[in-house]
Amino acid sequence: MALTISELARGGGVGVETVRYYQRRGLLFDPRPTATHAGGRRHYGPDELSRLRFIRGAQRAGFSLDEIAELLALDATTERARARELARARIAELDTKIAEMQRARRSLEKLARECARGSAGACPIITAFEQA
Repeated sequence: MALTISELARGGGVGVETVRYYQRRGLLFDPRPTATHAGGRRHYGPDELSRLRFIRGAQRAGFSLDEIAELLALDATTERARARELARARIAELDTKIAEMQRARRSLEKLARECARGSAGACPIITAFEQA
């Protein structure tokens, strides 16, 4: 299976410029064009597509590109402890964000209840954000 950069990008759910950016960052291999392929274009295989999908999945989990690069490097080793450490740190960050979002949700629920109690005067939701 030989993919062009646009096919690779589409398969990974990103744009071509994102693929090129990942290549510049060293996250994805940048194959040299070969004369054996039509037009001397660069071609990618299933390994590059898997790697691109890994990068996108890790980003959705909240890992930075630097952390993703480290995870990719760790994949070539047997060093699982560092990978677990990165995952645990990410979990702690997510827990913090979840707690912040839950507080924000409770505040909004309270403001919405106050807003529903009457139509006279300023809206408590708008007033709360004006004062923030």
